[in-house]
Amino acid sequence: MMKKLFFALVIFALPVIAQPKVQTGLEVLKARGFDILKGKRVGLVTNPTGVDSHLKSTIDVFFEQKSFQLKALFGPEHGVRGDVNAGDAVDDYIDSTTGIPVYSLYGKNYKPKQEWLKDLDILVYDIQDIGCRSYTYISTMSRVMEAASERGIPVVILDRPNPLGGERVEGNIVEQGFFSGVSQFPIPYVYGLTCGELATYLNKEKILKKGVQCELIVVPMDGWKRDMIFQETGLPWVLSSPHVPNAETAFYYVATGILGELEYISEGVGYTMPFQLFGAPWINSKKMADKMNSYNIPGVIFRPLTLKPYYGFQKDKNLGAVQIHIMDFKTVPLMKLQFLFLQANNELYPEHNPFPESQKRWNMF
Repeated sequence: MMKKLFFALVIFALPVIAQPKVQTGLEVLKARGFDILKGKRVGLVTNPTGVDSHLKSTIDVFFEQKSFQLKALFGPEHGVRGDVNAGDAVDDYIDSTTGIPVYSLYGKNYKPKQEWLKDLDILVYDIQDIGCRSYTYISTMSRVMEAASERGIPVVILDRPNPLGGERVEGNIVEQGFFSGVSQFPIPYVYGLTCGELATYLNKEKILKKGVQCELIVVPMDGWKRDMIFQETGLPWVLSSPHVPNAETAFYYVATGILGELEYISEGVGYTMPFQLFGAPWINSKKMADKMNSYNIPGVIFRPLTLKPYYGFQKDKNLGAVQIHIMDFKTVPLMKLQFLFLQANNELYPEHNPFPESQKRWNMF
């Protein structure tokens, strides 16, 4: 009797894992029995963010299926398993877990070669991005669509949430002469679409190179609403790149990342709070925090901070800084923060103008 009671208590004490409010495109496809992939030879474009609700990699989920064949993997920036640093080239190799070839889409080639697609019937894209134009995954997605169009095979987008929500649109549209791998389309910096919605837009409006269109299939999410930010989806976050370790960082990336590209003022990369601060050797933290708070920007408070970055830009230098505390993720004007900081820096320290010192970085800015 006591033994039965003990086991009952153990079972009762086990944690209950809540089901997420949102089912990603991958979960929806699983629930449908992978219907659109049956009998197909499949190529998968993914990275560590491609996971199911139990954090199992899409690679491994697909590899275990018997109704279709996973024949090739395609690695964006950081690689399919996330073992490549930001900006570093990804090589072609054999995935050690599955034995399947991995083709690099971030290095010598940014677009799948036609010879890589010759034995495939369909391409699947499953990557979590952060809703911001300069994040390279959406550029990878567009080039996959272009290559698939040339080959005459469909592209399936397994939709995932825009972590910033589907109602936030901020920033300028790219001007002629400034298109690049981090600003490839004439869309706002924060574009308010999921990857599936963006793919549909690029395809229908003929924004892909030379106006090509592919056969596009979007597997939509279940339960996602436009006003949801990622924290409200109930989904687990997998770091989308080494300096975006949690969903909140996606907001801070938009708030500081453009200014960080000048490599004159630290945005926190190299310290424990990537994208969550503005810092420089000449800054008096208290004065800068007071100045930024005097602007009465909704949804955010600035706190004085002193730091010494552990690596990268400004390594081992003592920096005065302000830490950005987002108090309301839905009302804070993200892009505006870095430009208001430039204004504050100019008012307090006009002798420290970042632009004459950063001419080689202007295009990235």
